[in-house]
Amino acid sequence: MSHSSDPLIILRERFGYEEFRPGQEEVIERLLAGRGAAAIFPTGSGKSICYQLPSLLLPGLTLVISPLLALMKDQIDSLRSKGVQAERLDSSLDEEDYRRVTADIRKARVKLLFVAPERLGNERFLNLIQGQQISLLAVDEAHCISSWGHNFRPDYLKLADAARSLGVERVLALTATATPQVSADMAAAFGIATEDIINTGFYRSNLELRVVACADSERPKRLVQRIKERPRGPTIVYVSLQRHAEEVADILVQNGCNAAAYHAGMAAEKRSATQEAFMRDDIEIICATIAFGMGIDKANIRYIYHYHLAKGFESYMQEIGRAGRDGQRSICELFACADDATTLENFVFGDTPDEISLNRLLNELLTQGESIDLAISDLARRFDMRPLVISTLLTRLELAGVIRSEGHYYGSIRFAPKASSKILLEHYSEAQGAFLRKVFSCCSKAKKWVTLDVDRAIAVTGQDRAVILRALESLQSNGLAELQLAGYRQRYRLLDPEADLQLLAENLGQRFRDHERMEIERIERMLDYAEETDCLTARLLDYFGEKIAPCGHCGICLGEAPAELTPRSSPRMETMNVEGFADLVARHPDALGSPRQQARFLCGLSSPAVSGVRGLRGNPLFGCCSEVPFETVLESRE
Repeated sequence: MSHSSDPLIILRERFGYEEFRPGQEEVIERLLAGRGAAAIFPTGSGKSICYQLPSLLLPGLTLVISPLLALMKDQIDSLRSKGVQAERLDSSLDEEDYRRVTADIRKARVKLLFVAPERLGNERFLNLIQGQQISLLAVDEAHCISSWGHNFRPDYLKLADAARSLGVERVLALTATATPQVSADMAAAFGIATEDIINTGFYRSNLELRVVACADSERPKRLVQRIKERPRGPTIVYVSLQRHAEEVADILVQNGCNAAAYHAGMAAEKRSATQEAFMRDDIEIICATIAFGMGIDKANIRYIYHYHLAKGFESYMQEIGRAGRDGQRSICELFACADDATTLENFVFGDTPDEISLNRLLNELLTQGESIDLAISDLARRFDMRPLVISTLLTRLELAGVIRSEGHYYGSIRFAPKASSKILLEHYSEAQGAFLRKVFSCCSKAKKWVTLDVDRAIAVTGQDRAVILRALESLQSNGLAELQLAGYRQRYRLLDPEADLQLLAENLGQRFRDHERMEIERIERMLDYAEETDCLTARLLDYFGEKIAPCGHCGICLGEAPAELTPRSSPRMETMNVEGFADLVARHPDALGSPRQQARFLCGLSSPAVSGVRGLRGNPLFGCCSEVPFETVLESRE
C-alpha cells in the first residue's frame, strides 16, 4: 500500500474514488496547510472524506465530534476495512472494548476517534487525552453551535473553549444546513477565516420538489395512490409522531406495499434490523419520524414523502437531501395540511419554562454560595424542565459572566477488583503501589464493589481528583478491576454574587421566548412555501443564501397549479373529553400541579416529572388534546 502524501493518490488507493467531489479538495488543502476550515456541503455530498483523508496525513489524533454517535458504526467499520485506525468512545461499549480503546488511545495507536460533544466536558475523557497531539478537531453538525440555528445544542458552545485548552491545531466545522447567519456564527466560534468557508451550494438538479394540498383524512389514500402510480424504488415517508409511523406503515402493508415503521420508541434491536433490511432493499418503504436517515448511506432512495409538514426549511433540506444521492431523478413530495402546524407549534411551546419554575431554579443555583454543585438530571426532575433546557440556561449564565464551569465529575466512583490487593499491587512499581495503598485506605468494601471516598482520598494522598482517577483507570486498563463511575455532576463557580435574580430571570425568560418565536416562524415559513406560486427549488435555496433561476423541474416549473391550503382548524377545548383529569392532577401534584404542566400533558408533550411517574404517559388522557393549540389548552387550565 502506498505511503504517498498526495491527497488524490490516497483518495484513489485508500478510499476507492477516482476524483474529489466539489469542495472536498479545497477543504483538505486548507487543513493540510495548517488552517481551520468550514465545509457547508449538501447532505450526502462527502463531508466525511474532508477529515478521514487528512487524518492519514497529519500526525497525532483526529478527534471527530458528532451528536449522532450511534449512527457512526458503519463509517468506523468502513474505515477499518481501509486500514484506518478508527474508534468510537461511548457508553454503549462493554468493559472489554472500553479497555481496549482507551489503551490504544494512550499508546497513540488511534488515528480517528469519534465522540459525542458532551464527552469534552467529561473528566475521565479529558484525563485520557490530556497531552496527546490533536492535529484536527472535526465538528459534525456544527450548525448546533448557533442559537440562530434550528438545532442549537449548548454543549457545542463549549467546544471552542475545549479546543483551545487541549491545544487543538486546526478545526474543521461541517454541516449540511447553514444560513449565512449560522455560517458566520460557526466561523467566529472556531476562528475560521471567511475565505476558508467552503460552501458548494445546495442545488440538486435531480431532485423534483412537489407540493400537494390535502386534508388529513385524504392523506392515506393519496399516499397509496402515489406509491402505486409511480415506478417502484426505495422510499422514505416522514411523519410527525411515533404513532403515525406505525399507522401509516400498517395502511401501506394493508394495501400490498412492502413497508415498515421506524421511530425512537422502538427497541434498539428492532430499529437496527429495520434499517439494515431497508439498506439491503428487503424493505422498500420506511415510515419514519426524523430519527431515521441520519448517518445512512443509501444512494438510490427514489422518493421522499413528507406525510406531515416539516418543522422548518433546515429540517426539510436535510430530509429531502437523502434522496437521489446516485444522481438519478428522485421525487420529494410534501402533503401539505395547515392543521399540521398545531402539532409542531405545541412541541415548541411545550419546551418554554414557566416564570415560577425559572425563578425558583435561579434562586436555588445562585444563593447556595460561591461553589455550585449540581446534577442536571436532578434539576430537570425537580423543576420539570427538559435537560436540554437546563443546559441551555446554565450556558446562558456562563456567557453572561454570572457563573463559570469548573468541569464535570462523577459523584460515585467504585471498582470491582479481580484479585486481592496484594496481587493487584504486584503489577506496579514501589512508588505506584504506595500511592494505590493510600487510595485503597479511603475505600469501603461491599460484596463485589469497592467504593472510593474521593474527598478523603484527596486529603490522604495530597493529589487532585484527576491523578486519583488515573490511578484507578490503570487498574481497569491492565485488566485488574472493573471501574464504574456514576452520579454525573457539574461544578460551577459563582462569579457575580450580587447578580439581580429578578433581572436575570426576565432576561432568560425573554431568551426562551425569542427562541420560541424563531421556531414558530420556521413553521410559518413552511406553510408559506407550501403555497408558493413560483419555483419551489428557488424559494428553498433563497433561504440559504443561494440564488438560482427557475429550476425547470419542480412541480410549479412543470406546470402544476400552486397548492391552496384549507385554513387551519382545530377542535374547541370545550368539545374535548377530559373527564377524570382533576382526579389525576390531585394524585400527581408534582408532575401536574401547574397550568403549564397540565397543558403539556393534555397536548401529549412529555416532561421529566411525567416520565418519572410510572404509567403516567400511558394514561388515556395523555395527548387527548394534541390537535388543540397549546396556548388554548393553557388558557383553559389557568
